[in-house]
This record gives sequence, structure tokens and C-alpha cells, in this order.
Amino acid sequence: MAGARILLVEDDDVLRNVVERNLLARGHEVSSATDVQSALHYLRIKPIDLILLDINLPDQTGWDVLRAIQCEDSSFGKADDMLQGKLPVVVLSAVRVSPHRLAEFHPLAYLPKPFPMEAVLRLAAEAAERRERCARAKVNEEGFHA
Repeated sequence: MAGARILLVEDDDVLRNVVERNLLARGHEVSSATDVQSALHYLRIKPIDLILLDINLPDQTGWDVLRAIQCEDSSFGKADDMLQGKLPVVVLSAVRVSPHRLAEFHPLAYLPKPFPMEAVLRLAAEAAERRERCARAKVNEEGFHA
């Protein structure tokens, strides 16, 4: 099974490197961003299966990434998918996240820092499985229409 295509948005160098190394060691493809603008750039140019999104970033917040996807859905190929839960977002935060924010954006998961690496790895493995299931379903669908 192919790994998931993951966008890791984290400005803490140490944490970003630890998470990235763990994901790469398990066969996932990882793109890293340290701020909102870099995250939006990756989302515009690369297909992503899972976003690991820090909330406190140097230029704006992780919520701003999600708002930009909502507002600029034509710029993001999978914006509608993300908002319907097809492109899972995992919120990472060192500060308590309000239930209102979680209800507004419906992330797949909320991991308060420090979080167990096993949780991130499990979510990445689930994203890879979803990608594989979608690919199989597409092949089956195309086979029935041929």
C-alpha cells in the first residue's frame, strides 16, 4: 500500500522534524510548511490526503488556512472535499481549542500538544487506506463504464 500524501503545517522546527521523520520512515510523502502562505501554496499545487495543521503560526493561524480554503474554493482542487470531510484535517495545538472552532471546521481529529506520535501515525495510516480505497473504487467505476 502506498503511503499518504501529507501536508505538515508546523512552525516548531524540532516538532516538525520529529513528525516528518516518523512519517517518512513509514512510507508517507510529506510536504512541510511553517506558515499559512506556504501551506496554501502546497494546497494549490499538490494533491493531499491529510493535513496536520498547527493553529499558532507566525503569520496567521491554522484557522486562516481553513477559511482560505472555504473562500477560495476555485483555487483549491479539493476544497469542497476538505470541507465535506474527504480531505481530513488534524488540528494540532499547544493551546486549548474551543468547541466552537472545532464545530466550525469539523476536523478529523484534534491533538493537543504534546500528542502521542502513535496517534499521528495511526491517522496517517488511515489516510493512506482511504486513498487506496478511493483508487480501487475509481478503477472499479471506470471498469463498469468501459
